[in-house]
Amino acid sequence: MPSDTIVIGGGLVGAATAYGLAREGLSVTVLDEGDVAFRASRGNFGLVWVQSKGDGYPDYAIWTRKSADLWPSLDAMLKDETGVSTFYAKPGGVHFCLSETEMDSRRALLARLHNVHGVAHYGARIVDRQELDAMLPGLGPEVVGGTYCEHDGHASPLYLLRALHDALKRRGGTIIADARATGISRDGDGYAITTRAGTFRAGQVVLAAGLGNKPLGEMVGLDLKIAPLKGQILVTERTRPRLSIPTHVVRQTGEGSILIGDSHEDVGFDVSSSSDVMATLASRAIRMFPFLKDLRIVRAWAALRIMSPDGFPIYQQSETHPGVFSVNCHSGVTLAGSHALALAPMIARGELGEELSALTARRFNAPAN
Repeated sequence: MPSDTIVIGGGLVGAATAYGLAREGLSVTVLDEGDVAFRASRGNFGLVWVQSKGDGYPDYAIWTRKSADLWPSLDAMLKDETGVSTFYAKPGGVHFCLSETEMDSRRALLARLHNVHGVAHYGARIVDRQELDAMLPGLGPEVVGGTYCEHDGHASPLYLLRALHDALKRRGGTIIADARATGISRDGDGYAITTRAGTFRAGQVVLAAGLGNKPLGEMVGLDLKIAPLKGQILVTERTRPRLSIPTHVVRQTGEGSILIGDSHEDVGFDVSSSSDVMATLASRAIRMFPFLKDLRIVRAWAALRIMSPDGFPIYQQSETHPGVFSVNCHSGVTLAGSHALALAPMIARGELGEELSALTARRFNAPAN
């Protein structure tokens, strides 16, 4: 039996959108390629991050802040419906600076963002070393200051994905595993999706397959300029609570382990871990938190972000295939609130809202002034 909507991709972006569509009363089928996919969800650092987002592109900053504001509601809904905790917390977040040059750069960034959004709305401010010591005792001597944003927080990407899948199923949604989409064709008033698991039909289609969206988009008239950007993460053994606030490169999980990340590598589809990058990540983290040198690294992994030419999301409905939407972003955790509770209702209505007009792929084809 055809569904109202098929979502291609069962990662964080697809699952959040599918859950939101089910909340709108639609029947939803998710076609998931499985663990052979370049699944960004399993490599996500887990920040719900507002500060520094949207420099030079205020529409993205607004969309990000909206998602952070929706996150508490999303977390409560998922916990109420499934009993699964996402380990979401919103204590604010800190970005450290290890030199006065870095501090000057952060001051300039905040000035630009405050000029556009206003200090109160943006919610980030400069913090000196004395205030940082009160927030996070045990900092290394090289930390000179940083920025703090009250809207920042963090969550577990894996528990979030589990909760979204569970909540979708409880609302009647279906997830088909090992169902890599290989074809999209018109089928009456809707579409037929061909996969190795069979052919599935729906009136609407949402492309949320990460890097797989590029070839899928070509089938429905969408030129999606997206490419991979690798990031690597280190995970320490579990330790007592040491970090009450997440930072841009180090955070402590609900289970007690500490994640260290923030690499950006343009290396194509290579998902291998590399010792030189791992050493750089560890060295910088220890400069911030010297106690980390006494903890063992127990895991390391690499994953691929989905990046557009300007780094901002792409939301698009096909002009040649009405009812086919594409969702492309690298912030699957941060934007989960917006995807589930703002984007999904737009898709259910059959039209993206004006607030996303600046985040379509058409911006890359705009004539230069």
